[in-house]
Amino acid sequence: MPELIILGSGTGIPSLRRASPGLLLSLKSRHIVIDSGPGILRRMLEVGITYRDIDLLLYTHIHPDHIADLVPILFACKYGELPRQKELTLVGGCGFKQHFQMLKNLYAAWIEPQPYQLTVKEVVSSPLLLDGIKILSKSMAHLPESIGYRVEWGEGKSIVISGDTDYCENLVSLAWKADLLVLECSFPDQKKVEGHLTPSLAGRVAKESHCKKLLLTHLYPLCDQYDILDQCKKVFQGEILLAEDLMKIAI
Repeated sequence: MPELIILGSGTGIPSLRRASPGLLLSLKSRHIVIDSGPGILRRMLEVGITYRDIDLLLYTHIHPDHIADLVPILFACKYGELPRQKELTLVGGCGFKQHFQMLKNLYAAWIEPQPYQLTVKEVVSSPLLLDGIKILSKSMAHLPESIGYRVEWGEGKSIVISGDTDYCENLVSLAWKADLLVLECSFPDQKKVEGHLTPSLAGRVAKESHCKKLLLTHLYPLCDQYDILDQCKKVFQGEILLAEDLMKIAI
């Protein structure tokens, strides 16, 4: 059964409760990682997944708390005790290839793929296909290159991941009737920050998109001082989950 594992439900602020952002979607014998903040490579080991198992790395944007473990992953693929063999694909929004080229210029041979093949792509409008899995994306309201993802498979099953974003129409349309909608919820309603969602705004997106289930993640430590679920439930009456590290959700 398809499963989403929360590798990290936090942010770039150090927390003993929540690691930096990272999601693992296991689907059709494929392992898709969405964002890999610092520590996510080690976190994968806790759920039995290694750098050799990842098929696809999707990045919502290039802030350090979402992408910092990309270099360690590529380093491990080449110099690990068991070097990677199968192809690996990296995907990001506009400008992602340029960012990756800067990493190559900095780390050179240390992250050069060998013996496996590495493919780097940018997507926004064109869907990405992988063994019966369809991945769509739309621009989000955070950085100019920020994107959210919609992963579809089987008979209309879908999961949507917002990445960091404020409320926007693109997010609502991307999330339309999703089986699972994973939204960032960085701050409580009382502490709104531009470029990020609050519980009420996340609830609004869930309500307007008619999603079946809502998962709130990317929680700053400040969120622990407020009833995030209650704030969200005042807007969205459907099922709401609050992410915790290593939480597993069947889809």
